[in-house]
Amino acid sequence: MAKKTQIKKKTKKKKRKVSKGIVYIKSTFNNTVVSVTDMEGNVLTWASAGTSGMKGSKKGTAYAGGLAAEQAAAKAIKENGLREVDVKIKGPGSSRETAVRILETSGLKINSLQDITPVPHNGCRSPRPRRV
Repeated sequence: MAKKTQIKKKTKKKKRKVSKGIVYIKSTFNNTVVSVTDMEGNVLTWASAGTSGMKGSKKGTAYAGGLAAEQAAAKAIKENGLREVDVKIKGPGSSRETAVRILETSGLKINSLQDITPVPHNGCRSPRPRRV
């Protein structure tokens, strides 16, 4: 006799209500990625210049970084009720200040601002300078 297979119902993922979090901004020369996490480091939402509608070399601009920050902040406020954030910035890109400014104007209270760009303490030899 054939056994009946039990069909599992998919359960909806619970939306966490978080009032305080951390925003990581990774700004490179080619793109900007903004991740919003809770205080333990679990990612709540993220956005990048590419997901904001920019393509190619426009992803590296300050405007695209601002769009990514605005999109991530709006999602975090709407879905998770985020109010206060600590901001950690990594990378040499042009959209660092713009992204922080946009986060502030979107309604998030910035408690601290930290630069976590890795700096070598005389580690590997750097590549030769580019000849143009």
